Amino acid sequence: MAGSVGSEDGDVGFQIAPMVDVVFVLLLFFMASAGSQIVEKELNINLPSGRSAKSLEAGPPPTPIIIEISPDGSVSLNGKLYDTPTSKELPQLRGWLKDTIERFGDKDPVIIKPDLDARHERIMDVLNAAAAAGVQNLTFG
Repeated sequence: MAGSVGSEDGDVGFQIAPMVDVVFVLLLFFMASAGSQIVEKELNINLPSGRSAKSLEAGPPPTPIIIEISPDGSVSLNGKLYDTPTSKELPQLRGWLKDTIERFGDKDPVIIKPDLDARHERIMDVLNAAAAAGVQNLTFG
């Protein structure tokens, strides 16, 4: 028994398990502390600005010209009736558009708003009148 007691009091040797545990704890600590750093970044913000001096010199913004087509075929421009519902050429509408383009240019958009029940033939009549007047900026609304 004396030999067995001596081996219990002797050098146990190098223990690797506690060292691995310490390394894992340190690794976890450094990973957690590295993830909590606040990184400052520059934010790209586009702030609204007023109209520039060049846009003020250019004049007021364009005013839309609204042409409405009702189901009975009558055509109104900005609330005023033009021509008769049966007029295919629409000379009054064409003349007004041509005069406006000659006076103010083609910067104002022309918006055609046909009623859901308006005939397609009447919409084509209005498109033809606008094309004959020289309208370039045209859309449907």
